[in-house]
Amino acid sequence: MVISTAIVFFIALILIVGLFTLKRWELSHERVLFRNLRQRADAQALHLKELALAARKDVEHLPPFLLDAATSIVQGIAVDAGHLAIWLGKQSHRLADSVSHKRNFEPRETKSEFLKKVAEHKSGSEDASVERQENDNGEEELSAL
Repeated sequence: MVISTAIVFFIALILIVGLFTLKRWELSHERVLFRNLRQRADAQALHLKELALAARKDVEHLPPFLLDAATSIVQGIAVDAGHLAIWLGKQSHRLADSVSHKRNFEPRETKSEFLKKVAEHKSGSEDASVERQENDNGEEELSAL
């Protein structure tokens, strides 16, 4: 999750730097690239801004309980979307496990002598070969059998 967020951030940063570089190039060469496309995009942005301002004025005239209801509905939708995302994640793990060749994995005995000794040591079967003895001074000593 953090990696994908960082990737999106750096892509956005690169695109912003690219826009500033393009604007600097245009000013230095006294040319405008994609003039028609920019004019249409500016017109759409201004229209969207006007709609947002009109919506804000309309919302100010609504009763407070409707705003509270709308807020709780949006919060409920967000919580449900979170539950859906968790459920989809679990289902994707189930699907991955069902198509994975490791679902019926049974470990075989290793051929390596070193790994066999490590496994024996971890299971505690080697502990019997070490004996604790007290010396003449009353201190404990370890000795191998």
